[in-house]
Amino acid sequence: MFDIHNIRAAVLDMDGTLIDSMGIWHQIDKDFFAEHNLVPPEGISNQVNKMTMQEWADFFTREFHIGMTGEQVIQRIGEMCYTYYAEKIPLKPYVTDFLDFLDSRNIRYGIATATYRKSAEAALKRLGILDRMQFILTAEEIPSSKKTPEMFLKAAERLGSSVKETLVVEDSLHCIQTAVSAGFPTIAVHDASVPPHEQTEIQKLVSLYGSDFKEILAKMNPERL
Repeated sequence: MFDIHNIRAAVLDMDGTLIDSMGIWHQIDKDFFAEHNLVPPEGISNQVNKMTMQEWADFFTREFHIGMTGEQVIQRIGEMCYTYYAEKIPLKPYVTDFLDFLDSRNIRYGIATATYRKSAEAALKRLGILDRMQFILTAEEIPSSKKTPEMFLKAAERLGSSVKETLVVEDSLHCIQTAVSAGFPTIAVHDASVPPHEQTEIQKLVSLYGSDFKEILAKMNPERL
């Protein structure tokens, strides 16, 4: 268990952690395939969830031969997801309470996300938390996304904190594996899109796990609630 008194900064994932968006990505995958008169293969959303934007675009153009370049695929997916982010995706429960807790301890925080910047900014602005972030770091700036520690390390650098002083808050197994392997104290919030066997593995890896941010806050600072 990490000591919150040693934490100076936090790197926050967005999709599945702060906002309830993972189900939307399954729908976007279906809609994109339907545009090209294709039936999405079984389990395709879980397969591509671990890919970077470029890997997903290359995979699609290679496997389905639809006459689009990788860049065109990336652009079209961005257009499709923007409406959901700008108009529909909700905040997950108790997120503002968690941000208030970080503020109360003068812990600076920013976003590290695989989502398109335009969509991320639109969602966070509509939900009233964009201005609370020090920055948004996306896969457009860090193409490797969270398959390597680069995004987490760059975020810590922007926050002016060392790895050991920087809390990572995530929901997905492959991102948590990357953060933990790099030495970041890491906590996880449950998301229904993560398969049960991955949830079990996540709980073995992280310093703290909660079904939502209320549970996380209670575990981090029991006297507060």
